[in-house]
Amino acid sequence: MDAPAIPLGFGPAAQRDLRGRVLRDLRISVVDRCNFRCPYCMPEDQYPRDHEFLSKAERLRFEEIERLTRIFATLGVHKLRLTGGEPLLRRDLPELVRKLAAVPGIDDVALTTNGSLLAPQAQALREAGLQRITLSLDTIVPETFRRMSGGRGEVGVVLEAIAAAERAGFAPLKLNVVVMRGTNDDEVLGLLERFRGSGHIVRFIEYMDVGTCNDWRRDLVVPSAELRARIAARWPLRELEPNYGGEVARRYAFADGGGEIGFISSVTEPFCGDCSRARLSADGRLYTCLFAGSGHDLRGPLRAGIGDAELAGLIRAVWSAREDRYSELRSEATSASREHVEMYAIGG
Repeated sequence: MDAPAIPLGFGPAAQRDLRGRVLRDLRISVVDRCNFRCPYCMPEDQYPRDHEFLSKAERLRFEEIERLTRIFATLGVHKLRLTGGEPLLRRDLPELVRKLAAVPGIDDVALTTNGSLLAPQAQALREAGLQRITLSLDTIVPETFRRMSGGRGEVGVVLEAIAAAERAGFAPLKLNVVVMRGTNDDEVLGLLERFRGSGHIVRFIEYMDVGTCNDWRRDLVVPSAELRARIAARWPLRELEPNYGGEVARRYAFADGGGEIGFISSVTEPFCGDCSRARLSADGRLYTCLFAGSGHDLRGPLRAGIGDAELAGLIRAVWSAREDRYSELRSEATSASREHVEMYAIGG
């Protein structure tokens, strides 16, 4: 089925929110399910095996995701990231990648995955047009990995996924590490020892209060500055310039040439000021912040037969009214709402 055409004269235009931030990036959650139960996202006691997630009919179809992506592209979006849940639980994901990579104006299609299902699909994803992969890898210690995946994952499977991604031509990979005090913070140096010199970029993420079920406590956060000092005491670091405006990770290189690492510090060093990311949930709701309490329904109007120009108007209205800066408010100790959408619904 051919995607609907965008009306003539309906070209890309920078959409700015109330704080002047431009819409450039779209993160698309293709499924709300995950095969892991990581404590900072989908803990087992909150999401047991019989938990009811979205039905197939409730999720956006591939042609609906493609159509919305075409409309977002006319509004200035040029980067896509497919997330979940675990996105590779969505059947035939390379087919969706192929559709999205062909959308005019989209020049970057990336995937965030826990890696457990990646190895058999890495080559197909590459051939479909996927350009970049980010893997979650909180530790390389087998026992800690099992614990942090809710008893559902094996680190050896993820290491094989990294090798398969390398063979498929994905390089460098980004390896995301959520650091929790008393859980895996003492394993950071060992993980870096494993990947120094590999060309891959390890990025350390402060434990965030995303959602309402992960029992977030500030005392479990390891500030990036503390972690950076700990790493630099072993391997001296030098700071690098951002690759682009709005980049979420602060970049550092090992002084001895051992590669690059990054720090994503939403809790202690908020980066709300230049956030260019919108998020589309698997059931077609548009969120303008990772910490949002509610989203805006696009699936309903889309399935009711609304035209592309009208859909674009809805998206434009949502973005132009955006004033989110939750992480800044948190850091100022104000009474920011604790009612947040769960991370598995809109990705990280």
